Amino acid sequence: MRLVVAVFAVLALSVGPAFAGATWKITKTEWTAEDEEGFSSFVTALGESNCSTAEECFASSANPFRDTDPRGLRISGDCADLPYLMRAYYAWKHGLPFSFAAAVSPRAGGGGDIRFNTSGNRIVARRDVRTGDNAQQIFDMIKNSVSSATFRVAHTFDSGAGVTDFYSPKIDKGSIRPGTVIYDINGHVTIVYKIDPDGRIRYMDSHPDLTLTRSTFGAQFMRDDPVLGSGFKTFRPVKLVGATRGGDGVYRGGRVVFASNEQIADFSPEQYVGNAPDADGNWRNGKFVNEGIEVGFVEYTRLKLSDGKLLYDPLYELRASMRSICSDLRDRGMAVDAAIDARINIKDQPGRLPDNIYGTNSMEWEIYSTPSRDARLKTRFKEVHDNMAHLLDLYQKRDPRVAFDGVHLKDKLIEAFEEESAKCRIVYTNSNGQPVVLTYEMVMRRLFDLSFDPYHCIERRWGAKDEKELESCDDDGTKRRWYEAEQRLRNQIDRKYDQVMNFDLGDLRDEAPGSGVDSPPNVDVKSLIMNLGPRQKFEGMKPVGL
Repeated sequence: MRLVVAVFAVLALSVGPAFAGATWKITKTEWTAEDEEGFSSFVTALGESNCSTAEECFASSANPFRDTDPRGLRISGDCADLPYLMRAYYAWKHGLPFSFAAAVSPRAGGGGDIRFNTSGNRIVARRDVRTGDNAQQIFDMIKNSVSSATFRVAHTFDSGAGVTDFYSPKIDKGSIRPGTVIYDINGHVTIVYKIDPDGRIRYMDSHPDLTLTRSTFGAQFMRDDPVLGSGFKTFRPVKLVGATRGGDGVYRGGRVVFASNEQIADFSPEQYVGNAPDADGNWRNGKFVNEGIEVGFVEYTRLKLSDGKLLYDPLYELRASMRSICSDLRDRGMAVDAAIDARINIKDQPGRLPDNIYGTNSMEWEIYSTPSRDARLKTRFKEVHDNMAHLLDLYQKRDPRVAFDGVHLKDKLIEAFEEESAKCRIVYTNSNGQPVVLTYEMVMRRLFDLSFDPYHCIERRWGAKDEKELESCDDDGTKRRWYEAEQRLRNQIDRKYDQVMNFDLGDLRDEAPGSGVDSPPNVDVKSLIMNLGPRQKFEGMKPVGL
């Protein structure tokens, strides 16, 4: 979510060396349906690989085009860069036209940090790729110019100089697909790499430290104001016009034009206004209705993307959710280890927090702290709890959408929880070099004790409160006091990017406005299951016990 200036001279960007063999040659004037399918397959292959950085992905065996790369080619970037880099690379390898937004500025009346403003942005500079361009230089330009602010553009900007690179797709199979982007208005960008048969959306994302992770779409992505461009974004169809085709089949010159919304068959503002829009046009009151039943946005998306009628098996839902979160926990471990490896934890605790802990310009804090990552993680834990509460309520009411025919659901769910918890082993190396093993349940119970502060010892980064586990922590008294004072910030799962947060220790202790909340939300899904009561009976039927 790197910050870039609003307007700049594109030609003045710092670029890499002009590697031989990196020349871009455009041999097609537009992307065909076959090209789009090929791009989706390319993204899926990288997503399903074990690559852990963008650079590693492009160099891996999962990339079928890597053997044609010039020696020394380097492609890397953060979350906002990744979708553009994948699209550009595929276009380069297939002679396809490509263009990208090179700079943005706030819409009229907007101001402040363009990554988090409340007005949304507009495109003010663009770079069309032409035959003869050097691919390495294009990749470097993308890395230097694209940020999460580039995605904070409304879907209505579909023509003219300010056209956005993306359109809002219909929530349907084939429209949301591998290669579709998901934009979180809190400053994070991901790219879909797979849709499971049950409608789960798998995505991958890069981070400020350039590590690449994978997770599942859910409540961590808020439905929000359309002017901010939140949610699903699919690359807008483009066409090269005015170019001259040479005898070698290569197109030279010309310019790239974009399809307008009305020219795109699967364009839809549905994700913003619902499939049952508010009569007064208020996007907040738009509803999502499936087979006559109102459902939440995330559930509606999954229903529309699933193969056939979606039934919910509470056991499967619990296991799948826990496995996905376990992957997130391991990814968090990589981020924490990066801070330890960089020895940030042995530095003195700064006297103040950054201006905003979620959206800072301080490179050290942005790269090595984890407040945004931890907030998304906490949101996922809460989502599992809340979804299970909803499923158990439906089960007790004998709703036909719940697919469980047995009579011992409570016992089966506890068994599944304990099995998945035991399998999810999070291992960190403490300050004495010894391994410490945490299970899913252990992390769940200390979730709001996990320190996001990179200046704290690794024990506190993993929420240690027990004196024995903390014996190896060498934090001084100042750091301990900061850890304790940051508790209310750890309790908070809502990321507030417009909040001034340059608190000192006294501000945190005095509970200054914006310094967090007193109590965290309930994420204890095990206790929820343990408290499951008997199912409601139908008239003329005996109640079924659990």
